[in-house]
Amino acid sequence: MLEDSPQTGSRVQLSIVQGYMSKFYRCYGTWVARNPILVLSLSLAVILLLCLGLIRFKVETRPEKLWVGPGSKVAEEKRFFDTHLAPFYRIEQLILATVPEAGAQKRPSIVTENNIKLLFEIQKKVDGIHANYSGTMVSLTDICLKPLDKDCATQSVLQYFQMDPQNLDNYGGVEHVNYCLQHYSSADTCRSAFKAPLDPSTALGGFSGNNYSEASAFIVTYPVNNVIDKEGNETDKAVAWEKAFIQLVKNELLPMVQSKNLTLSFSSESSIEEELKRESTADVITILISYLVMFAYISLTLGDTPHLSSFYISSKVLLGLSGVMLVMLSVLGSVGFFSAIGVKSTLIIMEVIPFLVLAVGVDNMCILVHAVKRQPMELPLEGRISNALVEVGPSITLASLSEVLAFAVGSFIPMPACRVFSMFAALAVLLDFLLQVTAFVAFIVFDFLRAEDKRIDCIPCRKVSSSSADSDKGIGGRRPGLLARYMKEIHAPTLSLWGVKIVVIAIFAAFTLSSIALSTRVQPGLEQKIVLPRDSYLQGYFNNVSEYLRIGPPLYFVVKNYNYSSESSQTNQLCSISQCNSNSLLNEIARASLTPESSYIAMPAASWLDDFLVWISPEAFGCCRKFTNGTYCPPDDQSPCCSSDTGSCGLGGVCKDCTTCFRHSDLNSDRPSTSQFKEKLPWFLNALPSADCAKGGHGAYTSSIDLQGYENGVVQASSFRTYHTPLNKQTDYVNSMRAAREFSSRASDSLKMEIFPYSVFYMFFEQYLDIWRTALINLAIAIGAVFVVCLVITCSLWSSAIILLVLAMIVVDLMGVMAILNIQLNAVSVVNLVMSVGIGVEFCVHLTHAFSVSSGDRDQRVRDALGTMGASVFSGITLTKLVGVIVLCFSRTEVFVVYYFQMYLALVLLGFLHGLVFLPVVLSMFGPPSRCKLVEKQEDRPSVSLRP
Repeated sequence: MLEDSPQTGSRVQLSIVQGYMSKFYRCYGTWVARNPILVLSLSLAVILLLCLGLIRFKVETRPEKLWVGPGSKVAEEKRFFDTHLAPFYRIEQLILATVPEAGAQKRPSIVTENNIKLLFEIQKKVDGIHANYSGTMVSLTDICLKPLDKDCATQSVLQYFQMDPQNLDNYGGVEHVNYCLQHYSSADTCRSAFKAPLDPSTALGGFSGNNYSEASAFIVTYPVNNVIDKEGNETDKAVAWEKAFIQLVKNELLPMVQSKNLTLSFSSESSIEEELKRESTADVITILISYLVMFAYISLTLGDTPHLSSFYISSKVLLGLSGVMLVMLSVLGSVGFFSAIGVKSTLIIMEVIPFLVLAVGVDNMCILVHAVKRQPMELPLEGRISNALVEVGPSITLASLSEVLAFAVGSFIPMPACRVFSMFAALAVLLDFLLQVTAFVAFIVFDFLRAEDKRIDCIPCRKVSSSSADSDKGIGGRRPGLLARYMKEIHAPTLSLWGVKIVVIAIFAAFTLSSIALSTRVQPGLEQKIVLPRDSYLQGYFNNVSEYLRIGPPLYFVVKNYNYSSESSQTNQLCSISQCNSNSLLNEIARASLTPESSYIAMPAASWLDDFLVWISPEAFGCCRKFTNGTYCPPDDQSPCCSSDTGSCGLGGVCKDCTTCFRHSDLNSDRPSTSQFKEKLPWFLNALPSADCAKGGHGAYTSSIDLQGYENGVVQASSFRTYHTPLNKQTDYVNSMRAAREFSSRASDSLKMEIFPYSVFYMFFEQYLDIWRTALINLAIAIGAVFVVCLVITCSLWSSAIILLVLAMIVVDLMGVMAILNIQLNAVSVVNLVMSVGIGVEFCVHLTHAFSVSSGDRDQRVRDALGTMGASVFSGITLTKLVGVIVLCFSRTEVFVVYYFQMYLALVLLGFLHGLVFLPVVLSMFGPPSRCKLVEKQEDRPSVSLRP
C-alpha cells in the first residue's frame, strides 16, 4: 500500500497487513472524530457490562490452590495422605530463649529452675485461653491432638513432669530434667503425660550434638487437630483459638518473659495467612500514592510546553484523569469477566495488574496525544485524528498484541497463581488497548475541541476570552518540545559517531554475556520473611527457627498397597528387624540418616510394622495376649487386669488365664500368616502402651495405617515417620524435597512397590523443582509470540529479528541483575520476567516502526525516529514508569521493595537503555532498508500526511 507524504515528496510502502491497518485507521479515525459521543458510550457500555461479573468476585487464599496445579504430583500425594491417613496437624509454637551476656559469645543455658517455673506459668496461661466461637468457649483441650484420647501431645520439657507443676519438686527439679534428657526413651518417670517418650530435640534448641544441657531455648509446640472439610478449609474452632493465643502472647506473655531478661517468639498455623491479609492492606496507601504520582506526571506530559498565560487551557489534567480511569476500567473489566466464569482472583492480581496496565496503557496515551499534536494545525480536527491514527496505529497495535500474547502464554504455566495472573493481565491489556483506540480517542477529540474553544481544562464549562489566550500561538501546535529537540539534535548525533557505536555495542554485549554467567547463580525460592510486613512478629520467629531448631519438619514415607499375605515377600522388604531384607525400605532409611548432609534425613523411621512384628512375637510376653475365649487381653498393668482401687495387678484377677497369642510353632519364620496378620493388626492398633508392653500401637500409629479394605490382604496406605534435618534456607527446603523424592524413586524401583515421600511443606516447594524449566519455557514462548506478531504485521524478518534480539537481551540482563541483587526465582519473579517481555516490546516496537518508515540513510532515519518517537518513548514509557516505581521503595513490605521496586526499576532502566541507546545504534549499523520511496512530488494530491 502506498501512502502519500507530499511535504517530502515520498511514499511509504507498507506491508500488506500494515496497509490494511492504515486504511482501517484512516476511516476509523475520521468516524471517531465525527461521532465521539457514540464511540464513548458504546465502549463504556461494553466495559461496564463486563464489570457486572464483579458480583461473583472471590479471592483465592488457599496455598494449595495458589502454588500447586490440580494435576500436580504433590497435590495428588497430599490428597492421598489426607484421605487415607490423616491431615497433618496444625502447629502452634513458642520459642523461649536466653539473651547472651555482655561480652559473651555463647548464650547461657535455658535449663534452669527459674526458667522451668516460668515455663509452667506460661503453660498455665495458655491452658486458660478460652476463645469464643459461635457462642461456645474453646480451650486447648478441645482442639489439641490427643494420641491416647486423654492428654494433649504438647511437645515441651514440662512433659518430663507430666505437665504437672507439683511434680517439679517431687521429681527433683532441674536434675530430673537433666536425667531425662539422657534417658528419655527408657525411664518411666520421664514418660510424657500422653504416655510417649519425648525426644529432647523437639523441645530444646540452640545446642550442638547431644549436649542438651547446653540448650539456650525452650521450644514448646502445640499440635492441633486439622480437620479438613470438602472445601479444604481448616476448622473455625482452631482458628478462633489461635487468634486468642496470639493475643495472649502479645499482651501478657511477652512482657512477662522480657521482665526475666529472656526473648519470646511465637507463631500459629493461621499466622502467615493473617499477616498476609494485613500485608495486603499495609501498602494500599503506597500503591495509591504511586498511582497518583503517575497520574500527575501523565497530566503534565500530555500537555503542551507550559506558559503561565495559557497553562489552564493547554494542560491535559482531565485527559490524563480520563486515561487513568480507562486503565482502571480495563482492570475491573478483566477481573469481572473471569469472576463471572468462576475464576478466583489472587492478591498478586489485585496488587500488580493495576500498576502493570497503567504502566502499559500510559504509553499509548502519550503516543496518541503527541501524534495528534504533531499534525498541521491547518488540517481540521478529524483530519489530524485520522492522520495520527494512521501514523501510530500500526505500532500501537503491534506493541499491544505482542504484550497480550506475551502474557497469554503465561496461562500455560502449571502454577495456578502464575496462570491466573497471566490470564487476567492478558485480558486487561487487551481491554486497555481497545479502550485506548476507542474511548480515549474520543476523549482526545473532546479535549482538543475544548482547547480550541478556549475552555479551561478542569472547568470546561467556563470559557476564557480570546484576548487573554491569544498571546500563546502554539496551543495544540506542532512546535517540538524540549525533549524532542534533545533527542533529534543531541542524542541522535552523539549515537551516530562511530566511536560511540563501538563502545555501546561492546558494553551491551559484555553485560549480556556477564548476565548469562550470573543468571546461573539465581537461586529458586521465596524467603517467608520477605513476603511478610517488616513489623510482623513472624520476622523474629523465622529468625529463631533457623537459629534454634535442631530437627526439621516430619517426613513420612508412604507405601501404597502393601501386600501382607503369606505368599508375598513385601513384609521383609519393608521391615528392619531380624530376618528382614538388608535393602528393605526401613533399613535404607536408617542408612540414609547416616549421611544427613545429602539425604536430609535426620534419623531412622518409626515403624509400625517393626513394632507390630515385635508385639506379636512370643518373646514379648506382656504384649499380644488373649483370653481363653480368644478375645484380646491387655497387659497386666492395664484395666481390667489392673484394678486401681485395690492396687492389685494380674494376681489371680480376671487376666490370670491370659496367654500369649502365639507360640513359635504358630508362626512361619517369626512372621504371621495372612489370617493372623488380619486378625491381630486391629488389636495392635488399639493396644495402649505401658510399662509391661511399650510396643502398643494406639496413639503412636493410630493414623499411620489405613485399615479400610485391609481384610483382602492389602493395606492400601501406610506411613513410616522420620524427620528432615534442620532446614534454614529456601534451598534447603528445595534440596530436601528433591532428595526425598530421589530416595523414594530408588526404593520403589528396587522393591517394586509404590512409595512416595510426604511432608507438610512440599505443597509450597514443588514449584521450585522445575521453576527454571517453567521460567525458560514461558520466556521462550513469550519472546517467540512477540516475534511472530512482529513478523506477521511488518512482514519484515529483519525488523522482527532485531526486536527479538533486543527483547532477549533485556530479559537476560534482568536475570543478571536478579543475581546481583540476590533476588530469588519464584512465581513472582517468573511473572515479572514474562512481564518484562511485554513491557520491553514498548521500548522497541515504536522506534523500529518509525525507523522503517523514515527516509534517508540509516543515521538520518535514526535521527528522525528518535525525534518523533524517542521523546514519546522516554516521556510516556520510561519516565512514567520510573516515577510510579520509585514510590514503591517506601513500601512497608519487603516483597514490594525486592520484587516490584527493584525488579521494575531494573526493567525500566534496562528497557530505556536498550530502547534508546542500544537499539538506535543497532538500527544505524544493521537496520532494515527504508520503506519510504522517493517519488515525484504531486502538488494536486490531497494533503494527507503520514509523517511531518
